[in-house]
Order: sequence, then C-alpha cells, then structure tokens
Amino acid sequence: MVEGKRFSLVKPTLNTPFHIDFDWWKKNERDWHVYLRSLLCAEHQAAFENTEEGQAIDWVDPVTAEVTPVDGIQNALMTHCVKQPDFLTQQTALVEAVFRLFLTNGNHPMSSADLGARLKRPPETILRTLAGARVYKGIRPYSV
Repeated sequence: MVEGKRFSLVKPTLNTPFHIDFDWWKKNERDWHVYLRSLLCAEHQAAFENTEEGQAIDWVDPVTAEVTPVDGIQNALMTHCVKQPDFLTQQTALVEAVFRLFLTNGNHPMSSADLGARLKRPPETILRTLAGARVYKGIRPYSV
C-alpha cells in the first residue's frame, strides 16, 4: 500500500465512482507520458513535438473554478483533443473508451452506471472489468 493512501476492501458496485488515478499511472506505467502523447490530435502532436515531459501548467476546473497544476500534454488532451470527432467512437475498445471518457469529462468521478449510459455499453460489464484485481490504465475507485 502506498503511504498516505487507504484503499477500501469493499467490493465496488454499479454506483461506486471511478476515476483515472494519475499518481498510480505515473508510478506503474513507465511510458505513461508517451501514451498520453499518442492520444493528442495532429495539431497538438506537432505543438508538443519539442516539449519536455512533465511541464506543468495551471488548469482551471470549469465547474468549480479550482486551479490545479496539470501536465501540459494532459491539459491539451482534456481541453482540445477530446473534442475531436474521432477521439471517442462506438468502435473504441471498452477500457480505452472509459479512459478517454474520463479525459473528456475532466476526470470527474463516474460510476459504472454513469459510464454505461454515456458509452451505451452494459454497466455490469464495465464494473466487472474495472473492479477486478488488475488495474487498467490507472482507472480505480475514487476515494476522497
């Protein structure tokens, strides 16, 4: 267990909120930054071509107005690239679709029921996938 973080032993339900845990992602996936770059639209791939990894910028949450330092690439993804028509389609694989949906909604926690409704996929399948022993793309239950 990571110091300072407590993980629940309670089995997630259809109403358990999930999110992308970027701290988990950064600690467990060596190429996380390369992966995020691959999701950029052509315009931003060119714009970030010579940018060093990990450059932070201030991101303002449009709902709460909370200012959070975020990675520049992550910000470009969440503010521009996610709005491109080919970013998230019905043909996108389930885990990838969930990951991209979290990017699209600013990584606000969503339950399997919410994800299923937005993705038009069975929430039970989403829950079975996300609540298993394996963590996919840093998608984990959200804890305060």
